[in-house]
Amino acid sequence: MCNLNHGTISIKYFLPGNSRNLITLRNDKDLQRMIDFHGNSVTADVFVDGKEGFDRDAVKVQANRGSDIKLAETVNPVAPSTDTKRVVNDVQPCASRANAAPKNVHSPVYAPGSTVAADATAESSGRSRASTASTPSSGPGADCDSDYAPLVELAVHAAAQTSTGLLTGGSPADTVKKRRRTASRKIVPRGPTTFAAPDNGRKRRPRKKNIAVVNDNLDEHQRYNLLGDGDHDSPSGHDDDLPENLVLSWKDCIIGVGQEFKSVKEFREALQKYAIAHRFVYKLKKNDTIRARGICVAEGCSWKIHASRDSTSQSFQIKKFNNTHTCGGESWKNENPAKKWLVGVIKNRLRESPHHKTKEIANSISQDFGIQLSYTQVRRRIRDAREQLQGSYKKSYNWLPWFCKMAVETNPGSIVKVVTNDEKRLKCLFVSFYSSIHGFQGGCRPILFLESTSLRSKFREILLTATAVDADDGFFPVAFAIVDVENKDNWLLFLKQLKSSMSTSQSITFISDREKGLKQSILEVFENACHGYSMFHLMKSFKRNLKGPFHGDGRGVLPGIFLAAAHAVRLNDFKKFTEQIRQISSHVYDWVIQIEPENWTRLLFKGEHYNYVTQNVAESYTKLMEEKRELTIMQKIEALRCMMNELINSRQMESRKWTTKLTPSKEKMLEEAVLKAFGLRVFASSDILFEVHDNSTHVVNIEKWECTCLEWKESGLPCYHGIAALNCAGKNVYNYCSRYFTTETYQSTYSESINPIPGIDEPIRKENGDADTLKVIPPCPPRIPNQQEEEESKTENPDKKTVTCTRCKQLGHNKTSCKANI
Repeated sequence: MCNLNHGTISIKYFLPGNSRNLITLRNDKDLQRMIDFHGNSVTADVFVDGKEGFDRDAVKVQANRGSDIKLAETVNPVAPSTDTKRVVNDVQPCASRANAAPKNVHSPVYAPGSTVAADATAESSGRSRASTASTPSSGPGADCDSDYAPLVELAVHAAAQTSTGLLTGGSPADTVKKRRRTASRKIVPRGPTTFAAPDNGRKRRPRKKNIAVVNDNLDEHQRYNLLGDGDHDSPSGHDDDLPENLVLSWKDCIIGVGQEFKSVKEFREALQKYAIAHRFVYKLKKNDTIRARGICVAEGCSWKIHASRDSTSQSFQIKKFNNTHTCGGESWKNENPAKKWLVGVIKNRLRESPHHKTKEIANSISQDFGIQLSYTQVRRRIRDAREQLQGSYKKSYNWLPWFCKMAVETNPGSIVKVVTNDEKRLKCLFVSFYSSIHGFQGGCRPILFLESTSLRSKFREILLTATAVDADDGFFPVAFAIVDVENKDNWLLFLKQLKSSMSTSQSITFISDREKGLKQSILEVFENACHGYSMFHLMKSFKRNLKGPFHGDGRGVLPGIFLAAAHAVRLNDFKKFTEQIRQISSHVYDWVIQIEPENWTRLLFKGEHYNYVTQNVAESYTKLMEEKRELTIMQKIEALRCMMNELINSRQMESRKWTTKLTPSKEKMLEEAVLKAFGLRVFASSDILFEVHDNSTHVVNIEKWECTCLEWKESGLPCYHGIAALNCAGKNVYNYCSRYFTTETYQSTYSESINPIPGIDEPIRKENGDADTLKVIPPCPPRIPNQQEEEESKTENPDKKTVTCTRCKQLGHNKTSCKANI
């Protein structure tokens, strides 16, 4: 059906509700897990990828050898129609469906490019599909006792066709996302219903959520009321839903005596809106299911209202209403709004923009509703609103052991461990997914950058990261850990876990901030490792220590000279640059000399060449933690996983378009060297030794990949002298480039995706689970140095003069505060 070579086929699928990350099927256990995930699903999205060319003879040979491969001789290929079909999911009574004649629904298989996607649906014949699907009897609303049951039809998108008649144009994920954008799923009490999104042919304007007012839990007699819960969205997005227009429409919620309401709940809701619109505060003296009596909270005010159930019309009517206020609006000035209402309003604000600041929310409430709130009031309600939206930050730590278990199950080969202290407070959570380990060992140079970033929470956790460099000089995440505090013990623990996750025995070059002092910890765990100082942090420290007086060219040229000294490959060049620094500023020269040159200069460093990397490796982590600072610890971990997986998937798709032998950045460097090689004079001393003449003479050994300019050995790419020698010898230049720079190596680095962890947003512990499951609580935040200084200043100073009272002659107070009876 798909015309794919069976030896190249890979199968992937989406989890229910997840259209971003694909999970790969590798064995029967993965297949069973997929079936378990989709046990109650109506459809499942499965993607088959491979190279074209189905070899029927090879499959028959495998089948004759006793394998489980079976040929689908009776299956006819289904060619997808070129017409676009609409997603239709009708609901019919069970009785009418029983009388209807059964129909066999065929699931078309379509392939964008060389990828085949299969949409599996439940059908009455129970026919086997390319993807798992639940039968109608197992889904919600499928029993005949129910009034309605779902009837699902398939959606096939029109696209360009290849010569084989299969759909093309876009990746499988893009195809599914387009289909899901045209129809959304809504779960109703009687079963799932899929409906097409309406399109009225008009531009959508940004929707601003209004405040819905519902308050069912009113305390009797002394409960002050303004509004109910504002946790409901308006179905429309017109200007009428803006807060100022909304409040204006509330002024007519209460008309007068004789006005009827369906229930006491509707009356309370109208009264709350009316009070907000007319800017006063009331309390209910009588409040039950048959009557409600409200008065203004201001003492002596004449405003009051009384409503009760009318036995004749079976409605709730206003019986008495005095709409005159004698308080002059004093009740509105000093009254605090109800907590439930305020939390509801803030929740709507946070939904629109999760990063609203406290002052911004306070100002918006004052502008929209005329309510003046203090900073502390708003800050507390923001905390409550976030807890309702996202869950408790503190309680989310309890799910870290669950996360460790599920991460290893969904990503076999990963190393995920949580370490706690005796009080079960988090000490370290180490995470290294299999795709990261595989990518680092299969395609990255043996270089790891060690960085730390604040997690931006009130517990002040620290994110430790290990990042590699891929074949195109891009940063590749390898592992991360969340620790309670950044110190030597936690770095040592992180490095030990990092070593246990790697099976390679080759020497690794570690790069870190010089000020962290990680050299001894690295050498203690990795005996054959090399340690270097990060050029980004070294440059920041260099600029902080730029002290005058400055001479000659001045301060502006010093950073460039410092980088030139770091990149120098000969001792004379290094001395020349450092001498230039000394002539400009002796203070800066002293700072440069006291740094160990074997840890940062290209000339003396023994490990892998790295000091051309001057970017901030931790920048992406820092930005992510700033964006997700209000989320819980579990949500931050999931954000890290998503960021890493999106990086892997995007570079995986991008690298498939490359047609060059080397990655784009290295290919460009090689092309520039080829241009420089034109016109050079080359003399062959032997088959492997050549003399190359430009402004000076260089000797090239093509067998050892060496040139006397030292660039070939340092960079891993032939210098222009080496290219001239290779051209003279008739050799292919690409055969003399480091394997770490090839497109094939790059694709190997990003060949494995990180599988999603189902239920990570709301993990559910099994009822029959282990009762002794480890509980984890947040770490104690370390004290800020300013706090320590303040506490030390508050302690008694023995040298400080003691105050003596001139009235009673006692120590510790003066005559103004003296309370002695004399």
